[in-house]
Amino acid sequence: MARLDHLTAEVLVDGGADQDRELPDGGTPLLQAVDTGSPTLVSAVLGNTPRLRLPEASRRELLDLTRYWHETGVVEELRRRTGAAEPAVKRRIEDPHGDTIEEFSLGGRTVRDGHAAILTHLEWEFGVFPPLDKMMARAIPHSQDGDSNWFAVAFYLGQRRGPGIWSELTSLRQHPDPIYRRFLAQVIWHRNFNVPVDRAPDVAQDVDFLASWAKEEPDGQVLAAVLDTYTGHGHPEQEAIGLRYIGHSDPSVCSEAVFCVSRERTARSDAATSALLGLVHDPEPEVRASVAQAFAPRFTPDNRLEPAIRDALLLLIRDDTLWVRRHAAQSLAGSDDRTTPTLDAFLALLDEEDKDLRLEAAWALARRGDPRTEEAYERVGPLDAFSEHDHRLFAPWRYRTSNQTDQA
Repeated sequence: MARLDHLTAEVLVDGGADQDRELPDGGTPLLQAVDTGSPTLVSAVLGNTPRLRLPEASRRELLDLTRYWHETGVVEELRRRTGAAEPAVKRRIEDPHGDTIEEFSLGGRTVRDGHAAILTHLEWEFGVFPPLDKMMARAIPHSQDGDSNWFAVAFYLGQRRGPGIWSELTSLRQHPDPIYRRFLAQVIWHRNFNVPVDRAPDVAQDVDFLASWAKEEPDGQVLAAVLDTYTGHGHPEQEAIGLRYIGHSDPSVCSEAVFCVSRERTARSDAATSALLGLVHDPEPEVRASVAQAFAPRFTPDNRLEPAIRDALLLLIRDDTLWVRRHAAQSLAGSDDRTTPTLDAFLALLDEEDKDLRLEAAWALARRGDPRTEEAYERVGPLDAFSEHDHRLFAPWRYRTSNQTDQA
């Protein structure tokens, strides 16, 4: 617990360790996990079906302890427990699940500021559904992108269904504080992520709401979040809304509009293609990177690139910004284009300092059966720097197998 080692804790619990056993100090491993403030550790120690496993008194004790930490504050409680008077050391760390969370050290103890997330998680597991205003009060102080508390509250609100909660949520669209509106967009995103078929009517209702909202939202950051949530559901107004915001002064809005006019396995309209080509020279790298992604073959009906799109990618693959070049290389590599300029571009990428770009170029040559594949992979360098699951690492084997078959 003291090391905040959620992986070991998970293995122990899965192996039969009793997270509810009483310790000499009267606590339990689960209560100790709550004291760490780590949502990931609590989730690992909580185990399966805690509502059925734990008696009501134990559930109440967990909720009371978590609520106490949340309402008191990490630094204040650390001062009380340690007696230390010096300033607490604060740092933001990456949570193993991809979120971020603040961590405080004081008087020889370290605690993470994740009790809002823990409380929300425990309440959901125990069948407790607080009113919206209480949930909002937990999330709003943690509005930094990716914060674990913000994410947890938005996620569990997104799981709640029914006309009552939907009416309360949609009222936030008119809230004067843009943070509240951005939070609403995040909740709706969770409502519509990987939803089962029986919730299709909810999705249609939500997407209609988002389309209406997108036309009126004045704040750029909120509008970008709304467009991000709106895109990808096949709404009939999606392209029109995207064209409305292509070229928006806020690059995050413009970047999301790029995907509004791009649908997977669907041919673009001439207006959408023209609008995207007009952004190839946009001054913002964020916008150019989105365009490079949107030119990927998955946004075409047949995996083929129109000449104008190919030429745009050949330009973006030489962009000054690394991640623009990466996205352009991925889009070009995944296409079926085998023209000489495209092959020459892949060969040029083998001189890049960035190892990932070199691997992308080598993979592109391999999937095209290019005779320079073996040499290209040699120029990538040692492959152990990449994940063993990276699909690009298997291309040389497939290339050799294919060549042997052809020769036979």
